[in-house]
Amino acid sequence: MLIIGASGHGKVILETCREAGIQVSSFMDNDPQKLGELMGIPVILEDFTAINDNHVIIGIGDNTIRKNIAKTIEATGIKVQPFLAHPLSGLAKGLQIGEGTVIFMNAAIQVDSIIGKHCIINTSASIDHDCTIADFVHVAPNATLCGGISVGEGTFIGANATILPNVKIGKNCIVGAGSVLITDLNDNQKVVGNPARIIT
Repeated sequence: MLIIGASGHGKVILETCREAGIQVSSFMDNDPQKLGELMGIPVILEDFTAINDNHVIIGIGDNTIRKNIAKTIEATGIKVQPFLAHPLSGLAKGLQIGEGTVIFMNAAIQVDSIIGKHCIINTSASIDHDCTIADFVHVAPNATLCGGISVGEGTFIGANATILPNVKIGKNCIVGAGSVLITDLNDNQKVVGNPARIIT
């Protein structure tokens, strides 16, 4: 497998692959200064036409950049890795999880939740029952989503944030680190605090 993005997020994906017994051939990055080697793996310059691995996965934390790269990959017909989960994550049986999604160490996803494509469920994040997470969402470390929550495409849930049950969050929202969200959010809203208040 090839990882697109030779940065901190890419390193965690590499470690997750190693723990899951998946061999990584190389990183690919558009920054010439990163060329060489990272954690013992070659870093090559970004060129999607040169990819010949069986699968790729996008190691970019930024939701918008990840989405743009995913569109490029889709147009070229390159195969994206089915979801990647660390062996120490906890996944209920029968979950729907989209391609390219990564689930890191100690994250938990409970029964009847749906996770979209190219999402990041970061270290020790918790997603409870009957949640629906759209494509290109990032749930940061230690964030807690209670039951029945829906999260729109491209939204970022900050570290240690808590979302109370049945809250609906729109597209491209930001829930600040440590926030406690108790009400629904429309598209493109940003909230911080406990209880969370809208700031844009």
